[in-house]
Amino acid sequence: MGKKYVRLCFGGRPRSSGCFRVHSLQCIRSKPRSNSFGSVGQKAEFLSQNSNNNIATDTGTLARDDDEDEKISTGNNGADQSMGNKIMIVVDSSLEAKGALDWALSHTVQSQDTVVLLHATKPSKQDLSGKVDNLRATEVLHSMKNTCEKKKPGVKVVIEMLQGKERGAAIVEEAKRQSVSLLVLGQKRKRSIWWSIMRRWSRNGLRGDVVEYCIENASCMTIAVRRKHKKQGGYLITTKRHKNFWLLA
Repeated sequence: MGKKYVRLCFGGRPRSSGCFRVHSLQCIRSKPRSNSFGSVGQKAEFLSQNSNNNIATDTGTLARDDDEDEKISTGNNGADQSMGNKIMIVVDSSLEAKGALDWALSHTVQSQDTVVLLHATKPSKQDLSGKVDNLRATEVLHSMKNTCEKKKPGVKVVIEMLQGKERGAAIVEEAKRQSVSLLVLGQKRKRSIWWSIMRRWSRNGLRGDVVEYCIENASCMTIAVRRKHKKQGGYLITTKRHKNFWLLA
């Protein structure tokens, strides 16, 4: 029996694209934000939308890994395309971030790709507590880098720390600056509507959810990942056009 595919096309102007395939897909349930996207298959092929411009930003302060000896070329020539896609995964010590990393490694990352592990925080204090926080973030990044290298040998992994007053805006600008093909974030379980309202009021309504901000404003394809209930298994995937796209893997 032949393999089937579901091609999800995310709107916008035509751009050079790379392919991200979701493997071992058994069942899909979704709540589309717009029109229906097609039939259900055993694999879903995501088409990324790469940014064509590299724009410097002062949104956040970026600290790169000392082991990174050379910059990744982001041009449009054939040699760069043969290097594969650049996939940025926003990570921290949370279970949601670990779930997003596991999903990306098992469903999208290929051997020729480059993985950028980005840790984004607000500006830290210049005291002992700030140094401790930075040290912990560095340990998390190196631990996740080791996970990537074990699960996907041969994949180039770059770790970065980013600080910005608005995490969502800082992440979006950094993804655009690096012309990444895919941005992956972990998403927490939704709380009650009253909890969400109180949360927004507590922040004076100036900043919404970081994940939602990235989905709505990133120039590249952005996917939020959340593990489904243990009994049901799989992941809930949210993109700009589809909410809670259920992948049984």
